[in-house]
Amino acid sequence: MKSKSSDNEFDVIVIGSGMGGMTTATALSRMKHKVLLLEKAQTIGGLTHTFSREGFTWDVGLHYCGMFGHDEPGEKVLDWLSGETIEFQSLGTVYDTIHFPDGFEIAVGRPAEAYKSELKERFPDNAAEIDAYFEALVSGEEAIRLVSAERSMPEPFRSAHRWWNKKKIERWCGRTTSEVIGEYISNPKLAAVLSAQWGTYGGAPEQASFGIHSLIIRHYLDGAGYPLGGAGSIAAGLVPVIESAGGSARPETTVSEILIDDGRAIGVRTISGQVFEAPVIVSAIGAGETVDRLLPREICEQEWAVEIAAMKPSICHFEMFLGFEGDIVKLGATRSNHWFFESWDTNDGLWTNTESPIQMMFVSFPSLKDDRHDPGPSHRHTGQFMVLADWSTVADFASGGAEEDPDQWAAFKDDVEARLMAFFTERFPALAPFVVCRVFGTPLATAKFTAHEKGGFYGLETTPRRIMSDALRPRTPVPGLYLTGQDVLTPGIAGSLFSGMLTAAAIDPRVYTKMG
Repeated sequence: MKSKSSDNEFDVIVIGSGMGGMTTATALSRMKHKVLLLEKAQTIGGLTHTFSREGFTWDVGLHYCGMFGHDEPGEKVLDWLSGETIEFQSLGTVYDTIHFPDGFEIAVGRPAEAYKSELKERFPDNAAEIDAYFEALVSGEEAIRLVSAERSMPEPFRSAHRWWNKKKIERWCGRTTSEVIGEYISNPKLAAVLSAQWGTYGGAPEQASFGIHSLIIRHYLDGAGYPLGGAGSIAAGLVPVIESAGGSARPETTVSEILIDDGRAIGVRTISGQVFEAPVIVSAIGAGETVDRLLPREICEQEWAVEIAAMKPSICHFEMFLGFEGDIVKLGATRSNHWFFESWDTNDGLWTNTESPIQMMFVSFPSLKDDRHDPGPSHRHTGQFMVLADWSTVADFASGGAEEDPDQWAAFKDDVEARLMAFFTERFPALAPFVVCRVFGTPLATAKFTAHEKGGFYGLETTPRRIMSDALRPRTPVPGLYLTGQDVLTPGIAGSLFSGMLTAAAIDPRVYTKMG
């Protein structure tokens, strides 16, 4: 692929600058391709971007990641992409603390053997079952990696690969987390503990593929990390690489359509009418959003596009961003994240009605995870917490409803914000009085910023149907058109990173040698 000389001519156009889009763009830039990265929001980075209010800065979507420790795959890939300018640091031995009713609390940490020992101490009658569950995690991860490998294979190799591995893939990826855990674990409380971290991939145990559960849970078993300087350091490390190869990263540039000529993707048109052409177009805005918003009708009627369009978006969330002044460590804050459950049935965690009590909350204190954070003499720190929800909670205000009745929308937000703060205050009573700033985010805000359908910040549903789909591949049946981002592999930052690498490798196979 010969690089272009004009400032407005590119080898590759990437739509959307989340982790997957940035990774694809940067990897191809490392291979000397001239890449145009387009982003509708004001800031490059997607859900890795940060924002500030009253001197406090928060991440919007990155709370912790596995696989980015010393000499781990994520670190190796990021080092290559960024020239070792992005650094993750460990959260420490414990990265999650899970709280259940009746005062039950358990720390989830590294190494994995220590966590297993802790589980066996708490559930001594189920020791053999715990071993069996961890062995199932290995099998589940192996199965979903087979699916991931398939997605970059050309025919007929892909079909042959699926035939050969069909039994294993269906056993681990074609069943839900609840089904598999129920096969191995007889104690309902132990089953609840093992499924409690489902918020890290956005699928309740009764719905999510065990393959996704296995991959995400196992990628944390060697510990979790957080980027020094906050999540914004990722874009800061990747964008210069794109620009140094002659490319460009342009925020506030919304693509309205992908241009198709004689069945081939040839360029994009922005909402301002500007046209950019390139032989390779990559959409990183989400597979469903790509089909629904950017492609002409004749392409949307193709079998692969129909299959994608039939899938539902993942969950949405309400989130509160807090600014503190005070020694929050002495008041109960930790580097470890916290999961609070009001029920031993973890499937009850999704908030489907804001008139009902909150059943689950995730709490994080990002400033404690970042050694570059300077709290200053007034001990300024940040915290954030979220409640995972169903879109039905805000459906009445979508499609212009919030603008049509701003008073009702404001009253709704005030009520939900009060409910969230009450839940948080009950769990951290000593901390709450030291909140000096707070910013409330709703699913409508997520939908507006990310353009994800129904605020689905994890992309498409995380069900067996999604994992077993043949349509979610980097290379689409449309020549010149590729997909990247978490829909292509698995949800989250690490999933998007490796999805970005997989898409880049599908465009330029030399990238395969850099995937660790």
